[in-house]
Amino acid sequence: MTKHLTDQVTFRHGATTKNRLVQSPMLTNSGKDDGYVTQDTIDYYNARSQSAGMVIVEYTYVSHAGGPSRSWADNRLQLGLYKDDQKPGFAKLAKVLKKDGNKAILQLVHSGRESNYRAKQGEKVYAPSAFDFGFLDYEVTELTDAEIRQIIQDFGAATKRAIDCGFDGVELHGANHYLLQEFFSAWSNRRTDEWGGQTLDSRMHFILEVAREIFRVVKAYAPSDFIVGYRLSPEEIHGDNVGYDYKESNQLIKKLTETFDFDYIHLSLPQYNARPAGVAQTYAQMAKPNLTPATKLMIVGDVMSEADAVDALNDTDLVAVGRATLIDPEFGLKICEGRGDEIIREISPAQVKAAKLTPGLVNLFSDPKMEPHLPGRESIYPLHVAGSLDKSVLKNGTSASYNLDAFKK
Repeated sequence: MTKHLTDQVTFRHGATTKNRLVQSPMLTNSGKDDGYVTQDTIDYYNARSQSAGMVIVEYTYVSHAGGPSRSWADNRLQLGLYKDDQKPGFAKLAKVLKKDGNKAILQLVHSGRESNYRAKQGEKVYAPSAFDFGFLDYEVTELTDAEIRQIIQDFGAATKRAIDCGFDGVELHGANHYLLQEFFSAWSNRRTDEWGGQTLDSRMHFILEVAREIFRVVKAYAPSDFIVGYRLSPEEIHGDNVGYDYKESNQLIKKLTETFDFDYIHLSLPQYNARPAGVAQTYAQMAKPNLTPATKLMIVGDVMSEADAVDALNDTDLVAVGRATLIDPEFGLKICEGRGDEIIREISPAQVKAAKLTPGLVNLFSDPKMEPHLPGRESIYPLHVAGSLDKSVLKNGTSASYNLDAFKK
């Protein structure tokens, strides 16, 4: 059967999206006072209610120590949903995103060793194992068994809050070097207890227990068609430091989808057609056979035009679009209305305003050193405020720079 971007997609539990396009989760640097939604956050997502059939709200930390990460100013933080009084802001986000009939998903994360803002505050930063990572300018504390079990509960509590706020689903963020991936990585996880990195099964253990808690909460409190997805990076290879390869991540995909009723698996890629070194097939092509028939595949990675999205669809069920929706919030709407040729492809000072980019995003993408960049960025260089970006944001603004060479420059 020929697939089209405009096809409706029905997930295993009955939820249906209007098309195969998804806005991928992207940090807006718009939270304040330890993760609270701001008007800038609401304006940004309100403008993107028709960017795709499903919008995944940026990674939101579930525990006090689970974020913020990659923040460039005290009042421009990662979002958090680990306290009940943060719910009103997220309820507003869900409402503005759903106003045109599209789905709103909330991505949940514990940032683990990447919670650099806590270090700046003089607080502890946690990871599966504590050692000299070589690239962090702060110490990391190894999680205790009790702390691990509390984080599992925190994921469940954040899921319940997302349900209360009116989101149509949640996505577990197991990619981009955050805590779930840190436990799966043989390089990061050097424990010797039941959460340890000594075998592939033991490295999966934390992920499976988080998923188990999520599905327990969903079954108890969510509508029957609530969507649950899992995002992962298909490899973690940095020179001689190998956390896992695509064969191991495909075993994780198989285990997750055989054990739980995930609606979709989301591959975090630098390029939608990326492939391992020396391998003919793409990551997506190799992941697909490991999914159960009822689980959809979603891929993301440098989809910047309708033609890119059409090409990406050859190997997936859902195409996630990132930077292109920053430039044109009507990316999906224009495709669905047959106006794909009208998609705005370059950023400009006028489009910054029209697209309701947050001050944090403007400052991020107006920096000449930022990669991956927005086409047309030279026009917004004058908008940059020098010295306001944290070095970790500049180095790795999308948490995907482990493969930046794969991006088209």
